Amino acid sequence: MVTQQQNPQKIAIGRQLRHCSSVFCLGARTNLSDYSADELALIREAPKIYFPTGLLAEPLAALGKLTFPSIQTYRFAGNKILQTHLFQLLGLPMPRTRVYYGPRQQTRIAQDFSLPLIAKVPRNSSRGLGVFLIRTQAELQGFIAADHPAYIQEYLPITRDLRVVILGRRIVHAYWRQAPPEDFRSNVSQGGRISFADVPASALELALDAAKRCGFDHVGMDLCEHGGRFFFLEANMTFGLKGFRVAGLDFKAILRDMVENNEV
Repeated sequence: MVTQQQNPQKIAIGRQLRHCSSVFCLGARTNLSDYSADELALIREAPKIYFPTGLLAEPLAALGKLTFPSIQTYRFAGNKILQTHLFQLLGLPMPRTRVYYGPRQQTRIAQDFSLPLIAKVPRNSSRGLGVFLIRTQAELQGFIAADHPAYIQEYLPITRDLRVVILGRRIVHAYWRQAPPEDFRSNVSQGGRISFADVPASALELALDAAKRCGFDHVGMDLCEHGGRFFFLEANMTFGLKGFRVAGLDFKAILRDMVENNEV
């Protein structure tokens, strides 16, 4: 039974806001029938649902319900192919990128790209896993032998990238991720070093504008600099918090304050 005291204005499904006193977190459940009638009424009547999870985000959007993160954020999470199509349609700068399907991939890739190149597992890969620097035809053959589309990008000789974390419509943190000497990947989980020095305002403006145009409101936008220009690499909706901890920032407190101040 949901009491009046338990019936605040803000309702969440996921547990990310369980530390926020103004939000009632119902918890994620596999079946809607696992919720009580009172709990289902809260979901139906709430003006916005926070962290609806991947299970309920689409059904709630179909009903016209507002969510945070936005339905766009959920739709493009973990899918580099969809993100690339969206970035290209919006005219956002990216390294040259193509996606290949079918058994003739290697021949077509060799016609379009020179080695070395970057190959990525296009769906549900994160933390630098599923990203490969391909130097030889044998390595390319090994990559395309796996049962997934081949997501191929031109190789840019960079040693760092920029993570810009955006909540709602504002930047809450940004930092460089410096690749370790033995690796081309700059992901913190792969040994990348965090630096806050000389983050250019122009890159922050570019990332924030892109997130707004994409409809992403809970995202880490990743960019790199090459030849005096910034290029988008991908959008990470599930981002690590080490960059916040190193900077002495409390992500949970930032998120709580934005929710309580109706910024998201």
